Amino acid sequence: MEELDKFEDDLIEKLRQHPVLTHLELLADTDFAAILLQRRFLSLAFTAAYDLAIDLLEDEKGLKIARVILREEYPGSEGCTRSHREDMKEDLLQLGIPRKDLVATRPTPATIQAITDTLTLISDAGLGDSADARLLTILRFWGEVLVSIEYGELWRRMASSLIREGENRSLFYYPHHVHDAKAHPLATASLLSTTHSDQLGIRLWQLLKSDREKKLFMATEGDVLLLKMRFYDQFASMLKGAEMEASARS
Repeated sequence: MEELDKFEDDLIEKLRQHPVLTHLELLADTDFAAILLQRRFLSLAFTAAYDLAIDLLEDEKGLKIARVILREEYPGSEGCTRSHREDMKEDLLQLGIPRKDLVATRPTPATIQAITDTLTLISDAGLGDSADARLLTILRFWGEVLVSIEYGELWRRMASSLIREGENRSLFYYPHHVHDAKAHPLATASLLSTTHSDQLGIRLWQLLKSDREKKLFMATEGDVLLLKMRFYDQFASMLKGAEMEASARS
């Protein structure tokens, strides 16, 4: 398992080092807002991805974990509590993004492709060998581990706006950065862990027995990373423009 953890940690670092994420501070507020509004569509697709994977999963222990995580997205049965998607909207408004921009923004072709490719990856995993292990790998790496990394990097730019008078007022981004994180290596994860990544990780550790299964795990995580990298690639022109402006001022 140490080999798999090292492989995974290397992929995590590749996403963290994506030029757009490492240079967010260079972007104009309008460009940063545009990234958040596009990233919102991936968040809206989160529940669809989980529902699709749940339809395809046969492993009862994995199913139970996935169901619990999905239901946490909609706390409260009386309709009085905001969903996690609504919490995201509140954070966006707190950041000063006008509601009219949230209403008017449409997903770009690259964003639509990222969502379509994610659902395709899940569907293909359900058809192939070691389907349960691959499906749990996607849910964990796409929906939890890398989300924590994304939100951690975005938080660097958000923190000054959402921490006021010493109080962290983020309802969505910072809490998800924390509770989606990979807190422990795969072999030492626990169902008692408070993070979604580790809850899924313990079941994966139990399922990844053969060398073939481990190779499929690595290939699947590589595919997930590529989806994430391509999503942020669409904002490279924003970064280039910001770098040119910074160079002209210096």
